[in-house]
Order: sequence, then C-alpha cells, then structure tokens
Amino acid sequence: MQVQKAVITAAAPNQNRLPLQQLVDRDGQEKTALQLIVEETVAAGIEEICVIIQPGDTDAYQAAAGIQLGNLHFVEQPQPLGYADAIYRARSFLDSDPFLHLVGDHLYLSNTDQPCAKQLVQMACENQCSVSAVQSTRETNLPYFGIVSGSLVPRMEGLYEIERIVEKPTPTLAEQELVTPGLRAGHYLGFFGMHVFTAEIIDLIEQLLGKQNETRPTLSDAAAMLPTRSKYLAYRLHGTRYNLGIRYGLLKAQLAIGLSGADRDQILVEMIDLLANRSEVPESR
Repeated sequence: MQVQKAVITAAAPNQNRLPLQQLVDRDGQEKTALQLIVEETVAAGIEEICVIIQPGDTDAYQAAAGIQLGNLHFVEQPQPLGYADAIYRARSFLDSDPFLHLVGDHLYLSNTDQPCAKQLVQMACENQCSVSAVQSTRETNLPYFGIVSGSLVPRMEGLYEIERIVEKPTPTLAEQELVTPGLRAGHYLGFFGMHVFTAEIIDLIEQLLGKQNETRPTLSDAAAMLPTRSKYLAYRLHGTRYNLGIRYGLLKAQLAIGLSGADRDQILVEMIDLLANRSEVPESR
C-alpha cells in the first residue's frame, strides 16, 4: 500500500480562518498555519493534496499557501455538513486510493526526527490498513475529540486494534465504556486529527449519507464501521497535537513550536520578563 494523496479539511464555519493565521516556525520563519500543515504532509511523502474549503475562500487560501501552492487542489464544501461530507467531496480526487487526512485547525509537533504524519503513514503501510493517530487525552478535553477504545496489539508499542469509537462522549460514558488499559485515570485515547484511510471509508460515508437520519453522519460514525469490514488500528504517535480552535489554542501552539526551535532562549527570556513585570503591577482596589 502506498499513500501519495492527502485531504485537509478546512471548511467548518469556526475553522476556516485558522489555517490563515500567521505563526513562526522552529527555524524562526514566519509562515501561515496552512503552510505548516502542508509541510507536515509533504514530509510524509505525499505528492498531491486536496484542501476542502468554504465557498469564496479560494483566493485567501491560495495566498496563504505560499510556495506550497503547486501541491494543492481546492474543493469547495457548499454547506457546513461536517468532516464526513467534506471528505466525500474529495472522492474524485482520491480515485479509490488510500489517503492521509488532516484537519485544518490542528498543528502537530513531533518528539522525534520524524514528523507525525510520516510516522502514521509508515505504520499504515507496514500494516496495510487504515490507521488513526491517537493521543492520551484528558477528560476535560472530551468535548473536542472522537474517543476510541481498543486492545494493544501484541509486541507493538502504542498500537491498538480499534473496538469502538464515540464522537465527543460525555465523561460518564467514557468512564463506563471507553477506558483503555494502560492509560492514567481520567485519560482516554482521543483522535489526533490525523488518519490514514483506505478507500473503504468513502464507501462507508456514502452509505451513511444515503440514509435518512435525523442527525447528519460524522466521520467518527463512518470510522466506527471500519472494524466490521477490515483491520483498523489506532497508533499513539511520538508527538503532540495542538488544537488551534480552542481557547488560547494559537498561543499554546506557537509557544510549543517556539520552545522546540531556534528561538527557545529568546522566548524563555521574554516570558520571564513578562511574568516579572506582571508581578510588579499593583493590585487593583
């Protein structure tokens, strides 16, 4: 199995402006979040990338892509119908090939010399199946992620055979039904915002979209059906995801990137100065 295509979903109403935000990378270069996501993707060996955007966003995304523009195809999602519908709109681009999926409001920081996306693609190719990246996720973050449960694959560190997926479960449901052995209390395997899917996911999304449901199907709904069709794994990558869409998400992502790069010492000095100056401000009465 070769993974040479990717789909980046960036059309959600509360998400579409985040990839356009400016940050500073590990080398001190100013780049948009979109450029950082595309660089992550290209480093995994991906040759073609489809970005799902809102109508009217093409010009802004082309400008934000910079030198990476030549790698990108843009497809519009006319209505905000979720990740499942967004990925389905890339079906002509995918042409039944396996693909890497990333969300446009996350940035990824590897703990090794291999980017997170490359780690995931290699694991999927080795196992010849769909693999979703996961990260130990605190109970307080359950409202933001799909949560999986499963059993460890023997002799494979951080690799799980997925048994169940629930999109944004309540803490009670997670505690009762989604506990994964080996994680700390109050922690669960949450989606990382990065997947490698085979073409089966498109078939499953099509099935769900064709049904008359009161609620629109999610990507987690389609992924939850994968284990009934073929092997489907979850992999704890050596890295961390940063959700730009949560409170202080951009700030946390920028600090994490900066503290892992060339400007680390400068950032630490400025943070110390900021804290010192803050402590000198007299209390208001």
